[in-house]
Formats: sequence, C-alpha cells, structure tokens
Amino acid sequence: MRATGSPEQMAAVLAAAMAAGINHVETAPAYGMAERHLGQALSALSARDPAAHADLVITSKLLPGCSLQEGQDQLRALLERLGLSRLHNLAVHGLNRPEHLSWALEGAGADLLTWALEADLVGQVGFSSHGSNALIEQALASGRFSFCSLHVHLFDQTRLPIAQAALQEGIGVLAISPADKGGRLYAPSPELLADCAPFHPLELAYRFLLDAGISTLTLGAEQPSDLALAQRLRGATPWLSDAHRAALSRLQAAGRERLGGEACGQCRACLPCPRAVPIPELLRLRNLAVGQGMNAFAQERYNLIGRAGHWWEELNASACQRCGDCLPRCPHQLPIPDLLADTHQRLAAAPRRRLWG
Repeated sequence: MRATGSPEQMAAVLAAAMAAGINHVETAPAYGMAERHLGQALSALSARDPAAHADLVITSKLLPGCSLQEGQDQLRALLERLGLSRLHNLAVHGLNRPEHLSWALEGAGADLLTWALEADLVGQVGFSSHGSNALIEQALASGRFSFCSLHVHLFDQTRLPIAQAALQEGIGVLAISPADKGGRLYAPSPELLADCAPFHPLELAYRFLLDAGISTLTLGAEQPSDLALAQRLRGATPWLSDAHRAALSRLQAAGRERLGGEACGQCRACLPCPRAVPIPELLRLRNLAVGQGMNAFAQERYNLIGRAGHWWEELNASACQRCGDCLPRCPHQLPIPDLLADTHQRLAAAPRRRLWG
C-alpha cells in the first residue's frame, strides 16, 4: 500500500519482508501503483528464485458494487498486474455498509465470488471492513467468507471478541495496520514511550495481537527499515512474557490515572444516540489523547470524520445536542455531553494528509 514510489522500492520492501520470515503479501487495485510494482517484483523473484516465489501467499481486493462483468474484468486485470494465473486470497475491499454485504451475498458480488472460485482464479474469498460490529458478525455468520481484515488493535479491542470467535470457526483474521491505524505507533508520544518502557509501544502492540491468536498483522511497510521489528520478532516465543504483561498493565494503569473518573469504558450502554452520534468511538479518541498522550493520532482520526465516506464515522462530537438521553444509561455516570464537547475542543483541526493518501 505504501511502497509505491518505484518498482525498486517495492522490490526492496519485498526482499526485507522475506528476510524477516514474512510470506504473506496483501495489496489492492485501490493502492495506486502498488499492484503493478508488486507484480514486477514478483516477476523478478520468480526468475531468480522460483521456490521462494511459490512460497508466497498473495492477497488482493476488489471494491464492492460492480456488475458481474465489471468484476470479472477487474479480477483478470488484477491478475495480469500481479503476473499471476491464480490469486490465493480475494477480499471484498470495504464491506462497510449493509448494501455492500447484500451485493456480496445476493447480488452481482455473489455471482462474481462464485465464478472466481469455480474458475479457480482465487483460492478463497474474504472481506475487509470498517463497518459496524453487527455488520461484521452478519458477514462472518453467512458462511461465505474464509477470512476477514478488521480493526483489531491494542488500543482498540472492541472487535477482539468478534475476531477470536472467527478464529475459533477457522476463519483467518488480519489486523488492519497495527502500526498506523492502531495508533501511529511508529511515532509514539513521550507519554506512551514512558508507559511502555522498556519496550517500544509497537512491539507491545504486535505481541499483544499475536498472543491473542490473530492470523496476520498487516505491517504497511514503506521502506525496508519498517520491517526491522518484524525481523527481531521472528520466531519469538512466547509472544507475551511476564515482563511484557507487566508493561501492558503499567500502560493501562497510567492511562486510567491520567483520565481519572473521565475514562470511557467502551461498554456502549450509551447507545443508541437519538442523533446517531458515535459516542463510544469519539470518547475512545479522547481516552487516547488524554490517557496516553496520543494527540496526533486522535486528531488525525477525529478529523477524518465526515470526510471519508463509508470508510469512517460521519458525525463528530459537535452533533451532540445535549439531550441527556445517554446519561442515565452510563454505568460510570460520566457527563457524556461535557466530555463530547471537550473531545471536539481538543481534537477538531484541519484534516491532515493520510499516510498513504
């Protein structure tokens, strides 16, 4: 997704990934030149080391909503860019709304996925989602998908029970970008560094997810050095030692101390909001900004609200009208309207350029 500057950059990242023991590469047509550059790197690898090429697992994705013919054309073009006759994994890219799921299960998407499997152009089908928990659970329960890509992170464990239930059913789970979307952990705040010491926050995030059984961590490498941590973690056991668990406990305690009685426990009892304000997600960002010093990340995500279509929330904290409907439902008796107003005051800013935008 990010090593798109040149074919040479992609080839260097692929070589570093393989040196770190990584054998799974995920991409998508939506990532600019990524597929084409990856295809060139794969072609060179095949000529140089056919066995190494054969050991790689390749995943790519198609956006929902196309017709059967459009989807067939897109898949054939995808395979051509990658220089493959068969794709190991094909995902619906952004199964975020009910109409996307209907497309995949009943509409042209269902015909497309069936055709791709029966024509042996793909090995298995899955989906990525930025949608609601209910939508994700419905997709997983459909029996259509063999894997999924979800926002499962150390600093956002909301979907961890869903992910672990999927894993128990033999469905693979990819954690979407723990380094970036998991909290911009490649550039941690001084508070976060101190809270996680003696470990780097990104190392703890990776180890936490691997210990939870997550199948794949998508690392989003832009340059070979981004894979240095993966190289160091290669073959590490156990994923979480007593020292790592102690660091995670200190991290959690430090956040609670800074937040005091204003910590949102993410129980979601405040929902539904009459104005559809996504209260838990907004207060999660406040938790991170106040509790862990993750202001840059919280501002980045907050200022995507209403600007990223179905990929992100549509209403920010300014939509709260202080009706008080949520107050009696909060088990912690939080002053939710006041906290939402504080969230907006802290985080509202001009939108920043996304890392891969």
